[in-house]
Amino acid sequence: MISLSLSHLADVLGGRLVVRGDDTPDTLVSGLVDTDSRLIGPGGIFVAKPGETTDGHLFVGTAVERGAALAIVERELDDAVSQIVVPDAVAALSDLARDVVARVRDAGPLQIVGITGSNGKTTTKNLLARILEDEGETVAPRASFNNEVGAPLTMLRVTENTRYLVSEFGASAPGAIAHLAGLVTPDVGVVLMVGMAHAGGFGGIESTFHAKSELVKATREGGLAVLNADDPRVAAMEPIARERGQEVRWFGRGERAEVRALDVEVSASGTRADLLVDGEPFTLTLRVLGEHHVMNALAALAAATALGVAAADAIARLETVEIAERWRMQPLGSDRVRIINDAYNASPDSMAAALRTLAQITGPDERTVAVLGAMSELGEYADEEHDRVGLLAVRLRIQRIVVIGPEARRMYLEAIAQGSWDGEAVFFADADAAYDYLSTELRDGDRVLVKSSNSAGLRHLGDRLGDLFA
Repeated sequence: MISLSLSHLADVLGGRLVVRGDDTPDTLVSGLVDTDSRLIGPGGIFVAKPGETTDGHLFVGTAVERGAALAIVERELDDAVSQIVVPDAVAALSDLARDVVARVRDAGPLQIVGITGSNGKTTTKNLLARILEDEGETVAPRASFNNEVGAPLTMLRVTENTRYLVSEFGASAPGAIAHLAGLVTPDVGVVLMVGMAHAGGFGGIESTFHAKSELVKATREGGLAVLNADDPRVAAMEPIARERGQEVRWFGRGERAEVRALDVEVSASGTRADLLVDGEPFTLTLRVLGEHHVMNALAALAAATALGVAAADAIARLETVEIAERWRMQPLGSDRVRIINDAYNASPDSMAAALRTLAQITGPDERTVAVLGAMSELGEYADEEHDRVGLLAVRLRIQRIVVIGPEARRMYLEAIAQGSWDGEAVFFADADAAYDYLSTELRDGDRVLVKSSNSAGLRHLGDRLGDLFA
């Protein structure tokens, strides 16, 4: 974080300053900010956030032992560290991020990109960060830091020398993206797609549309909206952008897109695509598995080239990226048995894309195996969407369908109903039972997809299978 005095921080947070030790109100702090005491280092700022299972105030002592210079707390503690007492530690985190980013932006060349969408946010964020980091100091989220805690923590990593801040915005409820994007007012807003992810929490696809459009509304007037020309709901955000005086830059597969993919070829080693970037032809060889990641690459290219990066340079940097993120289409195992661990998150759209990728990369003498768990946050749509996945797996002629967990059982039942009743589809109550089966069932030439929402825990099963067949 940039250097700020204790008194200034207290004013920004609307809190009561408690000075300890040799500190004074004018003492400057500039360490990294975190809510995890284990990640605090010398000079750090620890935010004692109450949690669902524990309370950050219990770990202030640990943070002090690790060198914390300041604790942001909701009640005064006896620990030997200066403290700012606030009514709400999470709200204080947002207030601090807003102030710090505004100061850096006012003082230097900082440009801010916000990314949202039902799928692909983290991959697009990583691809764009890879392009921009060669242009200047770039701050982007670790993993999927895109909520009311993770997004501000990322923002607080900017320094006076930061040239680009890439923020990823998730939405747990209507208004969440408006709040997070409103902390920084992005110069560029990227909307990837509007799908069924989190539809249960929003009350349907139209509500999801309104939630994702919050980013366009929060992007600065006269800024840039990077929109998916192939998604009708994203394309419908164009009038919102125009009303705010924003330029609209399109990406996609259709003729409307200024950053466009033409022919796309998918293989087990990656994806090749012929591109047109503002009318100029290029070839992209993406090492990240899956045709759907071409769209994420197009979005990153559209944003980067709008920020002044040469298309050829941006494409060359994209081609160095090996995986989108751990547990996202991550190749494991060996040439004998290839495991694709994509079990960090799942929605109907990403599940379908992963299954299609499995079918596309498997040769005629190889066998497709889909290890599937539940998709979370679908609410009243859960039964129907799990049925659709089971149906799609059969239609793609996946040769072994392994369904895990009671919340995913309808995938198995639908696969049975569609004719996969002679051992092609099997069901297990938990990952351990599935592992015992797969450890003896898998054979040379198998291509195995492990796919579920994070809550299903199958990412660890994918790791175990990867180690087994390494």
